[in-house]
Amino acid sequence: MDKTAFKMQTFAQADFQQEYWKSKSMEERLHAAMELTKIAYQVVDTGFLPMDKTAFSMKKRNGLYIS
Repeated sequence: MDKTAFKMQTFAQADFQQEYWKSKSMEERLHAAMELTKIAYQVVDTGFLPMDKTAFSMKKRNGLYIS
């Protein structure tokens, strides 16, 4: 995690941040959270990736599924 992006702040500044985000709509907050998650995990915004279905398989034996 890149800790150079963070800075020390006073309690008053932290309170201002909290009030700022409370003034935003839920959609805006979720969008910002998703952007921070993408940055943290270094995800490129290419849309949804298809599920890799070759990772495991399930077979039916005697009416029960086994992996």
